[in-house]
Amino acid sequence: VQLQASGGGLVQAGGSLRLSCAASGRTFSSHVMGWFRQAPGKEREFVATIRWGAGTTYYADSVKGRFTISRDNAKNTVYLQMNSLKPEDTAVYYCARGRAVDSDYRRYDYWGQGTQVTVSS
Repeated sequence: VQLQASGGGLVQAGGSLRLSCAASGRTFSSHVMGWFRQAPGKEREFVATIRWGAGTTYYADSVKGRFTISRDNAKNTVYLQMNSLKPEDTAVYYCARGRAVDSDYRRYDYWGQGTQVTVSS
């Protein structure tokens, strides 16, 4: 499985970005796809996750109501729509595949390369 993340960039506070994560290789409806982020000097942090099959979504409290995770099964792609961005959202964002819903990044076995999101105040 290979994951390719894209869509990061520089945006002003209050702005929006959409990240994409294209997956190649075998995926199953039981798998989940997650977004995590890591700011300098901080541990990798859970953002959101979605079940490939059912589309059920889960969010960190810090992004609930502002971020939306979705997937396009036909394209094997997962998206993270980020609205009302804040400077504290600045981080490298990673997509990852897991076998179960979990906020612990160590439970995810395949990772994309990361895409930088910078929110200026």
